[in-house]
Amino acid sequence: MATSLTTFTDEARIALDTLSSRASSIFQSPSLRLGVTGLSRAGKTVFISALVHNLIHGGRLPLFDAQKSGRIARAFLEEQPDDAVPRFQYEDHVAALVDDRTWPDSTRAISELRLTIEFESASGWNRMFSSGRLSVDIVDYPGEWLLDLPLLGKSYSEFSRDAFELATLPVRTALSEDWRRVADTADPASDADEMVARRLAESFTAYLRACKLDERALSTLPPGRFLMPGDLDGSPALTFAPLPRLADGRARSGSLQAMMERRYEAYKAHVVKPFFREHITRLDRQIVLIDAMQALNAGAGAVADLERALTEILACFRPGRGNIVTDIFSRRIDRILIAATKADHLHHESHDRLQAIVRRLADRAITRADFSGASVDVLAMSAVRATREGTVKQGRETLPVIMGVPLKGETIDGETFDGKTETAIFPGDLPANLDSIFEDGDRQLAPPIRFVRFRPPKLERDAAGLKLSLPHIRLDRALQFLIGDRLA
Repeated sequence: MATSLTTFTDEARIALDTLSSRASSIFQSPSLRLGVTGLSRAGKTVFISALVHNLIHGGRLPLFDAQKSGRIARAFLEEQPDDAVPRFQYEDHVAALVDDRTWPDSTRAISELRLTIEFESASGWNRMFSSGRLSVDIVDYPGEWLLDLPLLGKSYSEFSRDAFELATLPVRTALSEDWRRVADTADPASDADEMVARRLAESFTAYLRACKLDERALSTLPPGRFLMPGDLDGSPALTFAPLPRLADGRARSGSLQAMMERRYEAYKAHVVKPFFREHITRLDRQIVLIDAMQALNAGAGAVADLERALTEILACFRPGRGNIVTDIFSRRIDRILIAATKADHLHHESHDRLQAIVRRLADRAITRADFSGASVDVLAMSAVRATREGTVKQGRETLPVIMGVPLKGETIDGETFDGKTETAIFPGDLPANLDSIFEDGDRQLAPPIRFVRFRPPKLERDAAGLKLSLPHIRLDRALQFLIGDRLA
């Protein structure tokens, strides 16, 4: 699908951009561009902060070979290569996690950070010819923007048809009712009217926001900038919406349909296509973070929607392994990690089940996206572990629990937490029968996980009084898959 998103002219520009980038880096240390994305609530900011913090501070990473074998001399931040891209504010995010014990603000726009690792290769041959230095350019961007990329291959009529088909799915019918009622009053053949366009766009955006709420946890929500408009808020490029009963062929000039088509095409040309060309086509590796547990709690319809979103995301990447010639003109993503976050909200006995669910999601998405050419792995992880494990007696039964400090205002069974008191919670178990999770429908996948948000952990100190690195679950496995081969 990725090849259908660009024209010959786009590909020529991509090739020139890549050639220029390769030429400018000839005399620099090797670099790797790592894309980090995920859908809402997946924890992109926390993942990047924890990854950098653990590498800089020599964190406990037993499954990350270069760290385990003592071959990493140091890791440090450097000035990023792209001056026009905002810097990922690592220091502010770590201060929130470590000093304030609050979760940093979520990703609202694209940002970048360069982490340089000095290491000793495990191979004597590589030590002779390698600088022993790798710069990892971490590119953080909202998953909602990535879900816009399929729009490049769709006409306005196709976008409208798909939007109405999604809106009438059982999991969305009630949420989309107000928007569909407003849309039904609009006549595409009538004269263009700015207030009508505004009313349609506002009602469509309200429907998308309702889908995103925690209790629904839906993932397929294009156009993504409707939920994160930034400096485009109120612009004509964001003041459009799908319409029913569109005329076949070319719309009458000056009609509402013609206005909507023009603005839809402007959105693709000025928002979506530059994002794809300037960022997605420059990536070497990618991690996609998902909040699978929130979808499981919301029901089978939310799980199906997550799978749909994952399918569209995979279809937009440019997978493959290049060679010495093709790499001069194009970059391909050769490794993709799909990671379910917040594993610390479950007892470790359920971690393998969570990972099996993600594996099933990924396998089905890969098949549907006709995706091949890259290594894809899955993982259940927690970039920052906010809980610890224990057991409690309940009658004759011993229950596995997780213990942590729930955020102020979180509730379970009518109990509201104060944000200061540590609490033991029995989170429940994930279903052992995976087939039941992927059945169609909008039913609850009972019993739900007892899900509350916890405060970040209080960091321990070593003998010298220095704070240790952020605790995690399987962050080392993620690092090994994403960059381990480049440090071999």
